Order: sequence, then structure tokens, then C-alpha cells
Amino acid sequence: MARTSNKNIQVKLVLLGDMGTGKTSLVLRFVKGQFFDFQESTIGAAFFTQVLSLNEVTIKFDIWDTAGQERYHSLAPMYYRGAAAAVVVYDITSMDSFERAKKWVQELQRQGNPNLIMFLVANKVDLEEKRKVKNEEGELYAQENGLSFLETSAKSAHNVNELFYEIAKRLAEVNPSRQTGMKLHTESHGGGRRGFCCS
Repeated sequence: MARTSNKNIQVKLVLLGDMGTGKTSLVLRFVKGQFFDFQESTIGAAFFTQVLSLNEVTIKFDIWDTAGQERYHSLAPMYYRGAAAAVVVYDITSMDSFERAKKWVQELQRQGNPNLIMFLVANKVDLEEKRKVKNEEGELYAQENGLSFLETSAKSAHNVNELFYEIAKRLAEVNPSRQTGMKLHTESHGGGRRGFCCS
């Protein structure tokens, strides 16, 4: 009988961005399918896990949702250190949040994992009539800095699952043995099921 080997990858993912950009809302929409109009500000950081299956690979995300307030900035390196992927979020209705997102990108490029997969996310596209940051501005900045770019809405769920699937696909393509923030588990199906074993 043929035995199929299924790879299980555990990945550290961090969300960064200004306060009120919707980081927690994006994570809650992805992990629990929920959205709240009034989401309390995150204090320090919140931790979530979610599993995505892609063909031969199962990816378990360990998601760190960091606080956007300035007073928590000094804690951020603790969360992005060793992360395999980072999502930098801004709010399309706030030019300040876009400028702040650029600072996060620069900080990650200086201090983050050199193989970091980074996404720039323009959130709150449901508020199109209040838009201050044009789609082209975000896209151009992402292109110039080697980032992937997506516009999302946690409220309408627009592109939220796509964002995490895109990250999962990119992570699955990377050689995990060289990637910081990723642990590879191999599970063989066939002669009795074994638990995960770190390789």
C-alpha cells in the first residue's frame, strides 16, 4: 500500500501596524469568522493559532497580533524576532497609518528575519468613500520594497482568507530547513499513526 507523507509546518506570523488599523479584526475574521464593530485595543499582544491545509502541506499559524499604541512599540521585536511571515497593516482612511506602516517595514527590513515573507495590507476597503490612501500608492510602495500587497476588509471579509492562504502558499514553497520561525513536522500515514516528530 502506498504511504503518503504529509508535511506539517508550524509558522510564526506577526501582525504590525498602527492602532485602529484593524489587525485584531483581520485575525478574528480569519480564525473565528467573526467581526465586531467595536473591537477593544490590544494590550501588548494577543496570540491566536489557526491551521490551513494546502495539498501536501498543513500549515499551523502561531499568530502574534501586536498592539498598535506607541507605548508598546519597544515590545515589538520580541514578537517579530524569528517570525517567518509578517503582515504590516494600514487603514485606507488614514494617511498617518500608511506612513506608520512604512516605518514598520523599514524596521523589519533592518531587524527582522532576512528570509521574512512580508505582506503590506490596506485594510477597511469597505470604507471606500472615506479613502485617503490610493490603491496605487500602496501597490507602488510594496513593489519598490519587495513586499506582497493586498487590500482587505475585515468587516466584509474581502480578501481576508486569501491573505492567509497566500502567506501559507509562499511558506510552503520555502525550504523550511533554512527558514527561521518554521518548524517542520513529518507525519506518515500508513502503518499506524504517529504523533508529530520534529525533524
